[in-house]
This record gives sequence, C-alpha cells and structure tokens, in this order.
Amino acid sequence: MTEDQRAAEASTRRHVRRWIWIFIVCLAISGLTAFPLETETRWLVSLVERAPLADHFPGVLEWAERVRDGVADANVRYPFLAYGTDWLAFAHLVIAIAFWGPLKDPVRNVWVIRWALIACAAIIPLALICGPLRGIPLAWRFVDMSFGVFGAVPLLVVLRGIRRLEWAEALRRQPAAVAAPAPASTAV
Repeated sequence: MTEDQRAAEASTRRHVRRWIWIFIVCLAISGLTAFPLETETRWLVSLVERAPLADHFPGVLEWAERVRDGVADANVRYPFLAYGTDWLAFAHLVIAIAFWGPLKDPVRNVWVIRWALIACAAIIPLALICGPLRGIPLAWRFVDMSFGVFGAVPLLVVLRGIRRLEWAEALRRQPAAVAAPAPASTAV
C-alpha cells in the first residue's frame, strides 16, 4: 500500500467518524428533548405566535396550542403518561450508544449503520399508519417523516465511506503473489 493510499484511507476513516459523531449528537439531542415536553410546547406556541407563519397558516397555531394544552393537562391529570416519553428519550440515548461500535471499527460494525438505515426508512410507514389513527395533522406527519429522511443522509455518507474502507482493507490483504505475474516456465 502506498503512502497516498494510506493517507486516503486515514482521511476516509476520519470522514466516516465525523459523520457518525454528527448522527450520535443529533440522536442524543432528539432524545433529550423528549424530557421537557411541557416547557418545549409552551416555547413552541410562543414562537408560532410571534412568527409570520401564524398569519398565513392559522391551523399551525391552533395545533401548537392544542398540543401545549394536552401535554399540560396530561401532566396534571395523568403524570404517568410522561413516563412513556421518558422511555422514548432513554431509547434515543441507548441507540446513540450503539454507534460506539462503528466509531471504533466502522467496517466490522457496518451492520449497525445498515440497521439504522432500516429504522430511518421505517419511520415513514409508522407516521403514515399511526398518524391518522392518533389524529396527527398531515403536515406534522411530514415533519415526523423528515426525521427518517434527514437521518438517512449522514448514514448513507457513512455507508459509502465504509465501502471505501472495505475496499482498502481488501487490497491490503491481497497477497503479493497475486499482484506479481508468475514467472514463465523454462521447461524443455
């Protein structure tokens, strides 16, 4: 393996790890936001009220207020329901931890990246099936589906980089005898 090939492989490995870190951080932030829902829904209503969006789409403000009121009411009357979102947050954090393997050895742990891509794809049917059953507006279902689409982007970048690393490892393992032609026979 030449010095240029080693440098390219090291660069690809750094690139893959950078994108995995981005995915981990986004997943962790997404999970942590599931804890303070009541505060976040109050902020959301305040933001929508000040934004010009509410003037053009009054349904957005109505929906944000309905969600804020529902979360606040549930927290007063049925606080145990918030335990479900605590578990959602915990699941995000645990899934983020699963990416430690690909950070350490992306080629060996490529299955985690493939599994995460499947999970991103599964968000779409979940939103399309469960959204209407739960009375979620279509526009919000598209927001939910966007998490799968945007989550897949860094994972696809990582998968492409892992394929390059797999190729580099395959070349490195190739015996030198295969690279050099066999000597010609001198038999008479």
